[in-house]
Amino acid sequence: MDDRFSLEKEITRRSFLKMMGGLGLTGLSLSLAGCGEGQQEFAGGKGWMPQQYQVAGAWPAQVRGRVPVSPDNPSIARDDRKCILCGQCLEVCKNTQTVYGHYALPLVNDIVCVNCGQCALWCPTGAISECDDSEKVWEAIQDPGKVVVVQTAPATRVALGEEFGLEPGAWVMGQQVAALRRLGFDVIFDTNFTADLTIMEEATELIRRVKGDLKKPLPQFTSCCPGWIKFCEYFYPDLFLNLSTCKSPQQMLGALVKTYFAKEKGLNPKNIFSVAIMPCTAKKFEANRSEMKDSGYRDVDSVLTTRELSRLLKKHNIDLTKLPAENYDPLMGKSTGGAVIFGATGGVMEAAVRTAYFFITQSPPPSGLLQLTPVRGLAGVKEAAVEIPGVGRIRVAVCHGMGNAREILEATRKGNAPWHFVEFMCCPGGCQSGGGQPRTAVPPSDEIRLKRIASLYNADAKMVMRESHENPDILTIYQKFLEHPMSELAERLLHTEYISRGKCFSPLKSGAV
Repeated sequence: MDDRFSLEKEITRRSFLKMMGGLGLTGLSLSLAGCGEGQQEFAGGKGWMPQQYQVAGAWPAQVRGRVPVSPDNPSIARDDRKCILCGQCLEVCKNTQTVYGHYALPLVNDIVCVNCGQCALWCPTGAISECDDSEKVWEAIQDPGKVVVVQTAPATRVALGEEFGLEPGAWVMGQQVAALRRLGFDVIFDTNFTADLTIMEEATELIRRVKGDLKKPLPQFTSCCPGWIKFCEYFYPDLFLNLSTCKSPQQMLGALVKTYFAKEKGLNPKNIFSVAIMPCTAKKFEANRSEMKDSGYRDVDSVLTTRELSRLLKKHNIDLTKLPAENYDPLMGKSTGGAVIFGATGGVMEAAVRTAYFFITQSPPPSGLLQLTPVRGLAGVKEAAVEIPGVGRIRVAVCHGMGNAREILEATRKGNAPWHFVEFMCCPGGCQSGGGQPRTAVPPSDEIRLKRIASLYNADAKMVMRESHENPDILTIYQKFLEHPMSELAERLLHTEYISRGKCFSPLKSGAV
């Protein structure tokens, strides 16, 4: 094992927070100018598309069809026997995500797909679904030579219950943990732990950009959504320098499972099988990226969507509603309210602002930053300005759905971006409405989205620790393993680079869509 994995020095909580306070921006002058207010349109639909089912269709009958799905797509597959060529997948891919048709033909070497799985949520017959890895996971659980570690994303705990007849947004975190134990998983960690870790790394990166220590431009873009990352790789590779280098919480935890956890427990990483329970089909693509092997092994071996987990539980006669609530395993099981709200659009930004405020001022954030209303809700583009003592106004933006993202990306390209930090989420409503979530409404409705979001914010409001830097297990992992945010080891395990996919197709002529 690399010597950098060893503990070199102990630091106290006070000295750690003092070190983080040293990243502060006191006296720094900020002056950014640019475009005006973002659009305030609501993302997502409210049920069946009216132009399809109540009046003349958006797609003429003779050209209604379906999106192309590659046979080797790691995220989604289509059963042609169920497809009725209704055009719903075209509707969301072209008009909401602005992927299908937003490129010139012929394609060079790839069917353009960001793996978001929104087409699966919109398909009325279930013809499009996630690529099912449940048997692969079950085989690993049955293998006595494997230590099977599982992590669960924040959005799964407000949606899994819907597959068992519970109300949308029902909070089933403890029951989900209990169900995973009964399936036979050896260790159960919370992806929220590395959501907190993401904030530590991402907030540090933002501060270094603003100070000028990191020679990269503003605004800084979030990087925890793999569908958004692939969209950027396809259509905006010229803006890579704006992207945070932080991996997603899923991939951070995967890398730590096969390094930090393996070291603490005396395990050979090659005997660990790492599973992630996610609301997102693009997470399957992300786990298979060639870059995601910084532990020396594939960091995450398999990803199951919320729907796949529900099928696996039912296959083995495990009724979620009849289980007691149980806790995550220690080491990487504690989290804060800031991590919980990662599942909602605007949640990553809100969590980052809380911790960035503390890093800069060494003071707790005011109550207004614990409920940053301007970045909440389903408006397609949301903006807020945060006053930080000694620094001035920090401007942030949030968008979800890639059609909304183009507005911010085009402003950035033109040098008219007034923001310091921008959150991007591929799916309308954020992860809680990801392509692997229960198909409680087809297409997904704002009513369902809002109930899931409310459940996440309610959980945040009830938590004792609401700021990522308050998590004691985060302090421990820096003390014992990573040293400090953006250390050499943290850069190697928790950060990554991106690849341009712009050559997969010819640029589309202006106005051709």
